[in-house]
Amino acid sequence: MKTLEEINQIRKTKREELDLRVNLDAKTREKHILVCRGTGCTSSHSPQIIETFQTLIKEKDLKNVKVIQTGCFGLCAKGPIVIIRPEDTFYALVTPEDCEEIINTHLIEGKLVERLLCKDIDNTVVKRLDELNFYKKQKRIALKNCGVINPENIDEYIAFDGYKALEKVLKEMTPEEVIKTITESGLRGRGGAGFPTGKKWEFTKMAEGDQKYVVCNADEGDPGAFMDRSILEGDPHCVIEAMMIAGFAVGANKGYIYVRAEYPIAVHRFQIAINQAKDYGILGKNIWNTGFDFDLEIRLGAGAFVCGEETALLESIEGRRGQPRVKPPFPANKGLWGKPTLINNVETYANVTKIILNGAKWFNSIGTEKSKGTKVFALGGNVNNVGLVEVPMGTTLREIVFDIGGGIPNGKGFKAAQTGGPSGGCIPAEHLDTPIDYESLAQIGSMMGSGGLIVMDDTKCMVNLAKFYLGFTVDESCGKCTPCRIGTKRMLEMLERITEGKGEESDLYKLEKLALSIKKASVCGLGQTAPNPVLSTLKYFRNEYIAHVRDKKCPAGECKALANITIDPEKCKACGICKKNCPAGAIIGEPKVVHRIDPDICIKCGTCVDKCPFHAISK
Repeated sequence: MKTLEEINQIRKTKREELDLRVNLDAKTREKHILVCRGTGCTSSHSPQIIETFQTLIKEKDLKNVKVIQTGCFGLCAKGPIVIIRPEDTFYALVTPEDCEEIINTHLIEGKLVERLLCKDIDNTVVKRLDELNFYKKQKRIALKNCGVINPENIDEYIAFDGYKALEKVLKEMTPEEVIKTITESGLRGRGGAGFPTGKKWEFTKMAEGDQKYVVCNADEGDPGAFMDRSILEGDPHCVIEAMMIAGFAVGANKGYIYVRAEYPIAVHRFQIAINQAKDYGILGKNIWNTGFDFDLEIRLGAGAFVCGEETALLESIEGRRGQPRVKPPFPANKGLWGKPTLINNVETYANVTKIILNGAKWFNSIGTEKSKGTKVFALGGNVNNVGLVEVPMGTTLREIVFDIGGGIPNGKGFKAAQTGGPSGGCIPAEHLDTPIDYESLAQIGSMMGSGGLIVMDDTKCMVNLAKFYLGFTVDESCGKCTPCRIGTKRMLEMLERITEGKGEESDLYKLEKLALSIKKASVCGLGQTAPNPVLSTLKYFRNEYIAHVRDKKCPAGECKALANITIDPEKCKACGICKKNCPAGAIIGEPKVVHRIDPDICIKCGTCVDKCPFHAISK
């Protein structure tokens, strides 16, 4: 147990010790080797990198060098990432075999390991993290501590103002003042719908009940999304602190965080954080002698996408099959076990402590008129800088894709971006300058969602993409309501016919009409938004649908049933590379004789198209 005075002393002494993490002019001989231990870098052997560094430091008796595991730095495309502070040297794509060279060259000889320095998109060698274009337009609020602190060390969180907001709330503020601050900040739910957070807190506080609950929705199910996971892995205490503040504000003394079991590192670190907070007396009874009690537990989800819907999540926590409830009543009035319940997602909570410490006006000054603060995106797909980004609301899609993301690989063109996962829409090139905020995205037929942002190049078939996302929602439908259970299945069958060359023009009318009906009639957000990828692609890429049904062609060449792979005899060099790589043995031709494809054997996989160095083969 730690008294409040002891915690404040930790904050002071530990911050002085860790000054080199954020201050490049820190006056110290000590070096900290920061190694990313998020899921992405962990899968690329960062634990072995940490172990190797620790072994070498011990062998060479380097007393002023420490190895620190951190959360995600954001630039996943360059992982595993190693950063040396205070000089802020950024080493990319590091392997365990590189550790000895970094120790000998950088830390002992004082020279940079040039070959491991990160390269920007224009191939410029970057010596420091802040020189990368990837970071220049970002503003980290929710991700403030990710990549800075060891997420498994509560003292490091405390050093960077951890639990200071909770102290302020418990010692200086009333529940009404806390809710007023959150309301005036303009914070909206980051889970997808964008409902004003302050209003949700107020509704829960006003609800009558002898027991109230605070819940964190960490059931991040969108394909390609990893924002919430990264926050839990890199800064778990910020979510605990925010949930405690929310509990104080609404009158709850018990919290649950619902995390999918496929996030083992996030679950492990969050449990460590809970245990540490309990050991320090931060979680428990009569916290800091203020009379406030709060306890917190983890509940694991089994991976059902529908449990991202708040009432289905509550059903799952209660031990039943995850199916949405009919609303009203809303969870704020009748939620977990019939009691008033506040539900926010991870990123929403990650903003709370910063708002309390910096004030509502500070947060309100960031973003657009109706969308305040920043938004975290998992940037993926056909983009050079795959990773985690946090930008002010109102940043354009063009800035995210090209300035931060570094553009499209292999000289390809931008075709579309999918925001909001299976629930969102596809944004075409004509809307690249659209500001990313709740209202602007809704106007062009997409949505913010939880923050997945998938970029597609000009080789992608938008009909096939719509089929992929609809297939996902069909599999994930809980089956409770007929429009979603049956309607999405019928839509998928139409898309399958279209991509197989069996569709008719009348299918496009039926597809659109059915999609609009499902949006209106479904019980929960999964069914109501499931048609969005189809509707947005029909709106912006209708010509591709028409080509599939009228001309029986896939303009992008992705739909195998409609592909017609041919070799241009004038471009073919008879090198044999395509023949060597064809998995079906469908390419015929002798050395120095123009090759051809046997259509009866060809499986239309496109391997020959990708492998031909002379671009002589096309779909």
